[in-house]
Amino acid sequence: MSSLAVWYDVVVVLKAVAEIAGLALLGQGVLALLAGPSRETNVFYRVLAVMTSPVTKATRFVTPRFVVDAHIGLAAFALVVMAWIMCYVAKVYLVLRIASETLPG
Repeated sequence: MSSLAVWYDVVVVLKAVAEIAGLALLGQGVLALLAGPSRETNVFYRVLAVMTSPVTKATRFVTPRFVVDAHIGLAAFALVVMAWIMCYVAKVYLVLRIASETLPG
């Protein structure tokens, strides 16, 4: 297995993790809008909060202190989208590199 194939596998896994985190953040945001102030008692909201807690904690760590805690979810979603785009670009690049190495020519 070539090193490009290993990097391709790594990028695919990272892209899948970004997709799961992004969809969990999106679901948590939609549920927060629907449930309103009583969202903390909603079981599904708590499950999504547990799923997204590593992303929100990492976002709180990298953002400056003047960013309000209420905006951390939106900032986390933006960071996850950027990570997904970077993984997508890396995946396309690796596919093209692997294809150019395997084509006869």
